[in-house]
Amino acid sequence: MSQQAERRGGVVWALVVTSAAGFMAALDNLVVTTALPSIRKDLGGALEDLEWTVSAYTLTFAVLLMFGAALGDRFGRRWLFLMGLVIFTGASAGAALAPGIGGLIAARAVQGVGAAIMMPLTLTLLTAAVPVAKRGMAYGIWGAVNGLAVASGPLIGGSLTEHVSWQWIFWLNVPIGLALLPLARLRLAESYGTGAPLDIVGTVLASGGLFGIVYGLIRGNIDGWTSMPVLTGLFAGAALLAGFIHHGIRNANPMLPMRLFRSRAFSAINAASLLMFVGMFGSIFLLSQFLQGVLGYSPTEAGLRMLPWTGMPMLVSPIAGYLSGRIGGRPVVAAGLVLQAVGLGWFATVVATDVSYAAQLPALILSGIGMALYFAPAADLVMSSVRPSEQGIASGANNALREVGGALGIAILASVFSGQGGWESPQAAVDGLQPALWAGAAVVALAAVAAALLPRRSAAGSPVAAAVEPAAEERAPAGV
Repeated sequence: MSQQAERRGGVVWALVVTSAAGFMAALDNLVVTTALPSIRKDLGGALEDLEWTVSAYTLTFAVLLMFGAALGDRFGRRWLFLMGLVIFTGASAGAALAPGIGGLIAARAVQGVGAAIMMPLTLTLLTAAVPVAKRGMAYGIWGAVNGLAVASGPLIGGSLTEHVSWQWIFWLNVPIGLALLPLARLRLAESYGTGAPLDIVGTVLASGGLFGIVYGLIRGNIDGWTSMPVLTGLFAGAALLAGFIHHGIRNANPMLPMRLFRSRAFSAINAASLLMFVGMFGSIFLLSQFLQGVLGYSPTEAGLRMLPWTGMPMLVSPIAGYLSGRIGGRPVVAAGLVLQAVGLGWFATVVATDVSYAAQLPALILSGIGMALYFAPAADLVMSSVRPSEQGIASGANNALREVGGALGIAILASVFSGQGGWESPQAAVDGLQPALWAGAAVVALAAVAAALLPRRSAAGSPVAAAVEPAAEERAPAGV
């Protein structure tokens, strides 16, 4: 076999393994949404318990992502990727076997730990395996597979829940994880980052801060916004996050160096990612329950009806990756966020207790195209906004902020929903859903503004090409 053919085979295997692992991690963000009514029926629990079945995953995923990326940089990305895959697969089996809602939430939290180690390394391992000239298309495929996970999450969750049992939305990960372990061990090349000391203090500050804020948001409408537990969570969380930012400025080797945010490209794309996930996750969480609880669809029917929104990345993400390579990521991402904001606003205007699917369809399609235009260019913009030696940190930071956005989105939009309505009656659900969707649309519109602040594409092809290219050789990760 020629060296070129061997290298091409390595690229293909890297794309297969990293995309499949990313698929599982992304799938489990939304796979439970259409299963929530069945989980509640079997295990009990109130709305806030259902929020935690999603937020326990997204929160641990978010707060440990940068730590997971740092572990990979220090001890070997392939080795840590394998460890994350083992934890994720084992926790998936634990979630399927959970005897009660508390056990399910705990297993979901451990799943998030595995995903936090595994997910950021998918992008750095893929980047190390793919030549620079082909990364735009590789990111497009990677983004399309992640889009497939978003698309199929509600549908897979609904179909398995309706035709088998909700436990199988977790059992599904086990054979995939077991198949990926030997492939990753044999087909992925080991690589390392800077080997900087691990930032335990930063991890504790970020974890505690985000938990406090999400806890306060989830409990606000239940305990009262002026109650001691809620105020303690919100203020303590904010104080810990302020400490995390100060730590990132002052510490020599922080988990998230705040100096990265001096780059307008890095700051803008991460702000856009955070805000986009706030609007998207919160809306999908509520809409999947609305379709079943108010409009009377079965779990499978609800998943199918959401496909024009969630399924669009399968079709459009590769095109978005190609377009970003031709005209730059900024206009593609900004246009996508505008379309998603318009779609959410449209849905808010038509939602009613007897709304027809034909009336929902334009909003679903617009939101889907918008989400698809965001995914692949966003990954490219993140990885091109920093030096090669910092790509592990950048990938972890971006994925963390996206997951933080998901956890905050569910907490914030569910809080708006509970404050204005509830699930007691169809009309109460509509009364809560309309302002929640408008809030989601407003947040995604802010994401579009953030994307518009991205610097124009340079002649070299990326916003920071001039800064990255001179240092690429001397600062490339070991083993690349």
